[in-house]
Amino acid sequence: MSPHDPDDGAAVSQAPWKVHKFGGSSLADAACFRRVADLVLRDEEDRAGVVVSAMGGMTDALLELTSLAERADVGFNEQLASIGERYAATARELLDGDELAALLDAWADDGEGISDVLNAAALVRSAPQRSQDVVAGYGEIWSARLLAATIRSLAPQRKPTFVDARMLISVRETELGPAVLWDRSRKAFAELLPDDFSGIAVVTGFIASDEEGLQTTLGRNGSDFSAAIFAALSNASELNIWTDVDGVMSADPRQVPEARVISRLTYNEAMELAYFGAKVIHPQTLGPVVDNGIPVFIRNTRNAAHPGSRIGPNAGDGEPIKGITAISGLAIVNLEGAGMIGVPGTAERLFESLHAAGVSVTLISQASSEHSICIAVPEGLAKRARDVVRDAFAEELDSGQIASVEVTPSQSILAVVGDGMSGTPGVAARFFGTLGRAGINIRAIAQGSTERNISAVVDSEHVTRALRATHSGFYLSAKTLSIGLIGPGVVGGALLTQLEAEAGRILSEFNIDLRVRAIARSTTMLLGQRRIELGGWSAEYDQAAVPLDVDAFERHVNPDHLPHSVIIDCTASDAVAARYAGWLGRGIHVITPNKKAFSGDFDYYRSLRQSARAGSAHYFYETTVGAALPIVGTLRDLIHTGDEVRTVQGILSGTLAYLFNVYDGSEPFSAIVRKARDSGYTEPDPRDDLSGMDVARKLTILARELGQPVEIGDFPVENLVPEALRDLEIDDFLAGLEDYDDAIRARYEKARDAGRRLRYLAYLDADGSARVGLDAVPDGHAFSNINLTDNIVQFETARYSANPLVVQGPGAGPEVTAGGVFGDLLRLATFLSSGDDL
Repeated sequence: MSPHDPDDGAAVSQAPWKVHKFGGSSLADAACFRRVADLVLRDEEDRAGVVVSAMGGMTDALLELTSLAERADVGFNEQLASIGERYAATARELLDGDELAALLDAWADDGEGISDVLNAAALVRSAPQRSQDVVAGYGEIWSARLLAATIRSLAPQRKPTFVDARMLISVRETELGPAVLWDRSRKAFAELLPDDFSGIAVVTGFIASDEEGLQTTLGRNGSDFSAAIFAALSNASELNIWTDVDGVMSADPRQVPEARVISRLTYNEAMELAYFGAKVIHPQTLGPVVDNGIPVFIRNTRNAAHPGSRIGPNAGDGEPIKGITAISGLAIVNLEGAGMIGVPGTAERLFESLHAAGVSVTLISQASSEHSICIAVPEGLAKRARDVVRDAFAEELDSGQIASVEVTPSQSILAVVGDGMSGTPGVAARFFGTLGRAGINIRAIAQGSTERNISAVVDSEHVTRALRATHSGFYLSAKTLSIGLIGPGVVGGALLTQLEAEAGRILSEFNIDLRVRAIARSTTMLLGQRRIELGGWSAEYDQAAVPLDVDAFERHVNPDHLPHSVIIDCTASDAVAARYAGWLGRGIHVITPNKKAFSGDFDYYRSLRQSARAGSAHYFYETTVGAALPIVGTLRDLIHTGDEVRTVQGILSGTLAYLFNVYDGSEPFSAIVRKARDSGYTEPDPRDDLSGMDVARKLTILARELGQPVEIGDFPVENLVPEALRDLEIDDFLAGLEDYDDAIRARYEKARDAGRRLRYLAYLDADGSARVGLDAVPDGHAFSNINLTDNIVQFETARYSANPLVVQGPGAGPEVTAGGVFGDLLRLATFLSSGDDL
């Protein structure tokens, strides 16, 4: 363990230096310089190193001067003057007197030197790299001088000193970039900043000297590298890299708003995240601090109270995944052919050809059969890569040993990173399963033997959805389920009330964000920007609803940036049910108490399964049969566990259960029907209940669960509405029903005299025999003794033969039905979180 790691447990003395680095965004103007100076002075270290970049935009402006000079465009003089004016204006806000005069005199000398370089470049119309390095490097020199002077004006006792890194850091250029000449640099450090130095060293970032003592640069992000080198040279206790974010994020917050700051991560984790797109730190930066065990803190200049992210030898926690990141703008080049199998040197020839063409390979994936090699390259270089590979394997392509060299454009690499993945089973399964459940196809995968990184190549159009799904899949953020509700009537309204009451608790306890984003009625809809606040949804609907556009509704519920979406249909509409297959095929889950799709045309019912499979989506319809009663679920469990279901029978209408529970012959049946309608126990038109069609639909759904291709009309359904009354107005029907009271009374008395009771039953057996109608059951039967509106279903199976399995309880009512829909929603959320099979 490093002596710089506070988790070591041993009492060790801290190194005397503490190093800070500030980038261009932190030094954009006078206010920024003042803020940085305050941050530096807030710490009371005897020795502080402060490494700075150029002012924001300065490096690009300086390089533009060299471009103008190469074109012999004398406008570079005017632009150089403009740069000087910006610098002088900033300095005047911070300094005055001799300090300001000295600073501006130094800039004037530098300006003459830059002008000489530019005039020479304009003369030959060429600005060699060394000339560009000289000009670009002045940005850091000016920042360091200005910050040192600013600190001196605020706290001269802290003895701020300007340090030119060209006199301190020596490097030599290699194929992998600049390599530090440590012996020479340590000697220079000892001379410039000896052991007895006390104060604040303000150091230029980005620039250094080469082996010949001439100026060079450390490349883009070079100031971070400068800071790491200075930290290593000074044996610093820590390196603070100040940015405009609170730390290293678990994902790009522009794509994953729920991304959070990673409090602790290892050097290796940081380098993997940096390579795959985390912009707050450059992988090369970490080299010197890794070698010396110096912890790095990523901090925010605008939120200095935040502790930021600590990067060190160990992370001190057991989280297997620290972050998810992505690189876009890539293409896949695939080399494929049977002639590659078992032939040594194929990969060598491939990569040699790419190296010669200057094509960098981002990812490599090869099948164990050696039949193909897949590589990811920058999309702008894909055509060059394809052409050079075809040239390298021209002979094999002609002979057919290599079948093809193909390019797939618009690809992104998604990577999950974490040291804790090593030796932890199931990480890859969760990663790939999460992408699969989000409907995202994986084109290639790669994993190193360290198990620190698992990468997958996906289509760029799906990368945001993939990032969000993976981020929530590993519990780095809440599992967000985008919800669209159609039909906020009695049941739908009750569901919204239940969601409002419980959503906060579910988010807190289970990390599941049930986000209602759209609500629709038959002709209007309300679309929430991020979510609809359920506490006032009705008032917002009245104020902000727009004409219904079902396609726009779907797009809003199922945007690319949210990986999981569900439409809840609380209507009884055939038109809405007809859209289920399309929604499922496009990856949108469906939850509904609407029976139409599951009891209607059998071919359409069968297509729902095919669509759900194609879209990796799921549909839940427990409430189509018994509201919140687990009737469909119980039948499925019996089937899936291998039980032999022999008969299913029961009372499947709360309305008809009520009517025949109340009816005892003392009052006409027509009067009981009228009272039940007035009390809300029946549909507005009681014939919808008395026809038996609702029960027939429920029985059809259960029959199809048993694998029987049953259609409405395949079995007898007793309609309790006399044929003469079926087409009348409701009031005329209710008046006319009195004429048929004697028929019902006769059936009641016959049953009573036989020790039986009238019940409206549905019956189904394993052979496909089914019926719905009024029947007389013995007084001791389970169906005889139920509460007023109970549904009850009896399953007789091989296991439950002598004593059948009974499910009983309220089978109707808006609160109960809404609770059942809510239960289906939670089952979907649980499935999406765990990946368990349905």
